[in-house]
Amino acid sequence: MSPPTDPSRMHRYDDQSDALARAVFDYVADRTRREVPLDRPRPAAELEAEAGAGVTPEGLGWREALRRFTEVLAPATISSDHPLHLAYVPGAPTESAVLFDLVVSASSIFAGSWQEGAGAVFAENQALGWLAALCGLPTGAGGCFVSGGSAANLSALVAARHAAATRRRGDRPRRWRVAATAEAHSSVRSATAIMDVDLLHVPGDARGALRGDALHDALAADPDGGDGVFAVVTTAGSTNVGIVDDLAGAARVASERGLWLHVDAAYGGAALAAPSVRHLFAGVEHADSVTIDPHKWLFSPFDCAALLYRDPALAAAAHTQEAAYLDAVTRDEWNPHDYAYHLSRRARGLPFWFSLAANGTDAYRDAVEATLTVTRRVAAEISARGRLELVLEPELSVVLFRRLGWGRADYDEWAERALADQRAFVRPTSWRGEPVMRFCFVNPRTTVEMVRPLLDSMLA
Repeated sequence: MSPPTDPSRMHRYDDQSDALARAVFDYVADRTRREVPLDRPRPAAELEAEAGAGVTPEGLGWREALRRFTEVLAPATISSDHPLHLAYVPGAPTESAVLFDLVVSASSIFAGSWQEGAGAVFAENQALGWLAALCGLPTGAGGCFVSGGSAANLSALVAARHAAATRRRGDRPRRWRVAATAEAHSSVRSATAIMDVDLLHVPGDARGALRGDALHDALAADPDGGDGVFAVVTTAGSTNVGIVDDLAGAARVASERGLWLHVDAAYGGAALAAPSVRHLFAGVEHADSVTIDPHKWLFSPFDCAALLYRDPALAAAAHTQEAAYLDAVTRDEWNPHDYAYHLSRRARGLPFWFSLAANGTDAYRDAVEATLTVTRRVAAEISARGRLELVLEPELSVVLFRRLGWGRADYDEWAERALADQRAFVRPTSWRGEPVMRFCFVNPRTTVEMVRPLLDSMLA
């Protein structure tokens, strides 16, 4: 029988901890200053053969555990901040945000309440205030940071239904419903399933955007006259295409009908900082709630999504949790756990705040504009090539295009070869039932010169 060990040994800073700290700091410094690796996933069987069992009764020791991560596990991931990671919606955190994320973790802050995290919550609220000002929301608007757009959309819709149920107390509809187009993010459909509410489909226009007149007509044509519809979900930068809905038109109809207007700007909301496209977001100032993910196009590490409410009191009425162990929580200050379905939360908005504070909002404006410029130039490069064809002129930073004569298998094969050759991570998508290629630009390090060889390889 082995002798008992000191149960607190893992929590003491000793010589081993000091050596580990230096090794970790060296890894972080090397990762942030060198050329970003692309890398790629590997089969579980290969990882098992090389990494072996990582969790054992006796432990591996920090040196071996760190070696397995750096040499085996990390290269089996794809770096979201690689300048030619153009699939889905990647990320591109600033160096200051990445490094400050270490500070946040080391500080061990519970950021659910003002009582325990006042300084962190104060700073997060400054970052939220900048986003609210970009949206044109009134003084007093606010919310919290959650893990991602899915959590934000769900929390906003829960608040919306609670507000509607409060107004209609004693007059509940047969079924609660949310109005949205097919281009709304998949998390909206997921949220309605979780909430057990239905979707009222609003036809999109030729670009898939929700228009105010189409929303009006869908409500008018509904057999129930739109009864039970408590919220309209609009999209400001659709994930697949990068299109902004007719926010002003939707806001007008929502106001006439007394509906909650939610703007899902998880990806596209960053473009509010860019003067060249700010006009596309006219009407966002009328939103009752807005989702913006800084971990997408506002250069924060994962996981960081901002959820804003025009009237935070309505959200608090829906989300504030009551329990004996919460009786002592101070209620006269800002408690982030009152504005979403969560209770425990890390100060996930602090790296974003630190980068904003360190670099200034002008730097953010310039970085977002730079990615928009690259997007437009890449679209022009595509149009200049005979066998490549734009599907749509980009509104924001998503480019959809086709390679004439190709089917889905051709796109998949080309994308897999680009990753295998460590040139880029790209994925095809579908538009109107047709397979097409999709690039999404959010990284200021990405240049047209980097993308040009990719386009050429499609024609080789």
